[in-house]
Parts: sequence; C-alpha cells; structure tokens
Amino acid sequence: MAAVNRGKQPSLAQLRAFAAVAEHLHFRDAAAAIGMSQPALSGAVSALEEALGVQLLERTTRKVLLSPAGERLAVRAKAVLGEVEALLEEADAVKAPFTGALRLGVIPTVAPYLLPTVLALVHEEYPHLDLQVHEEQTSSLLEGLGAGRLDLLLLAVPLGVPGVTELPLFDEDFVLVTPLDHWLGGREGIPREALRELNLLLLDEGHCLRDQALDICREAGRADAPVTTTAAGLSTLVQLVAGGLGVTLLPRTAVRVETSRSSQLLTGYFADPAPTRRVALAMRSGAARAAEYEELAEALRGALRPLPVRVL
Repeated sequence: MAAVNRGKQPSLAQLRAFAAVAEHLHFRDAAAAIGMSQPALSGAVSALEEALGVQLLERTTRKVLLSPAGERLAVRAKAVLGEVEALLEEADAVKAPFTGALRLGVIPTVAPYLLPTVLALVHEEYPHLDLQVHEEQTSSLLEGLGAGRLDLLLLAVPLGVPGVTELPLFDEDFVLVTPLDHWLGGREGIPREALRELNLLLLDEGHCLRDQALDICREAGRADAPVTTTAAGLSTLVQLVAGGLGVTLLPRTAVRVETSRSSQLLTGYFADPAPTRRVALAMRSGAARAAEYEELAEALRGALRPLPVRVL
C-alpha cells in the first residue's frame, strides 16, 4: 500500500486548543482553561484544521459548535492528550528511584529463608516499589536476567558469568543435620573429613546447593558422589534425614525453618573454617538502575544482620 502524504503533523498545542474548545464550546472559556490568549487559541485551532484538512468547528457570532468531523476527532484528540500525559507521568516515575516494577529472581534454597526479610525491608523503606518475585533454579534465573525477563537476582555466588555483576551480601556456614541416633548428632567441631564416610543426601541436579555440597565433599577428600537418594527441596531432604535415610548439609539460614518440622533431628557444627556459601544480588553489568540495586544491597546487608550470617 502506498504511503499517504498527510502534509503537516498536528502539534500538541493545537490538539490541546481544540480539545479545550470541544469541551467548553466557547473560545474565551477554553483559552482561560489552558492559559492561552484567545487569539492564540483560535489560531491554533485554525492551524489544526489546515493540517488535518477538515473543518472541526462551526463558528457563529453567538456560539461555537463542533462539526460532524469535529465530534469524531475530539474523542481522538482527548485520547492522544491522555496518552501523552501518561507518558510524562511514567517518565517522572522512572526518574524517581525505587518506583515501578522490580522483577526479582530467587533460588529455592534462599527464597523461604530470606524473603521475609527482603519483603519487610521493601514494605518499610520502598513502599512505591512494585516487587515481583520469581523462584527458579540458577540456570533459569541467569537466562531470565540476560533476556531482560528479570531485573535482579538473589542467589549463591560466584557465578562467573560474563556481563553479570555480583553485589555480595553475606557468607553463611553449612551445618550437618542428622537423625537423633547419629554419632555426629549435636556435636561441635566436626572435622570436614567426617564427610568421607557419611551417607549424604542431596538435592536433585540443577540446584546450586547440590553442587556446593559435592564441592565440600571433594574438599574433604571424598572421591565418589553420593547420589543414592535425592530430593527436589530442602523440606523433603530434611524429612528423609528424620526418617533415618542419611544426613544432609543445610545453610545456617535454613536451619530454624527446616529443623522445626521434626523432633527427630539434631544439628552438628563443623570445626573452623566451616564450609560456607556466599549469597549476593546479581544484576546485568551496566544496568540502568545499577545505583538503586547497589543501594538496595546495602540496605539488605543491614536488615540481614540479625540472621546467623556474616554480613559483607
């Protein structure tokens, strides 16, 4: 289809003038309503008629009437001006920090234990921030961050992914969760080497906590990968331990929530230096809201201090 040459484009000032006249049907009242002189208003409407090539008004000495074309186009003009106003409001909101949507991705081994703190902080300090939470495994979160589906991630690091900047929050120790009758149950100063002989229960593949547990076992000198029983989440894993199927490793932030579900569990603590994991926020390098994310990370560090972690 050939392009239509419509000549001059109407200006916003012309649309505002016409919309005011269409509302008030009186040039003087319309001019006063938008802070314009009456001659300028009349000129703007005439210029709009010329640009559009249609007559919008029927002018008499006593009153102003909308032509049939004016009736139809007044609705359009009002809609256009409304959208322009919405655009300006949105631009103001974008310029204001901690407003609008923030799509936060969180891994399953962090979400249940840190989200109460995160949500309380956002509610108290950033009430105009529309926080949207997505719980997914690390690979899916990184894909979402790269594709722009997610804005910020809360997960275990290091990631070692180009184009992703990490904002470390804290380090936390792993503890050993055992059945009541286990010989390491409730002990302190457990050597890492003890992991060589234990029936260690792990999360399914895809969970970063599984990989971290396997790394800890390798560091302890264990060559094989204990994979006899796995679980999709920490809650199931802990219930398997309570049932006597083995032992598992939990990050300290998960201990209170998960071990409170059963009276058949004991917690053992490793000798220093205990195996640890680091949790951080992660953003796209050069993100437009990088300054906000850095401020949020600092606020989170303060809010997380009551938890059994070492804030960075």
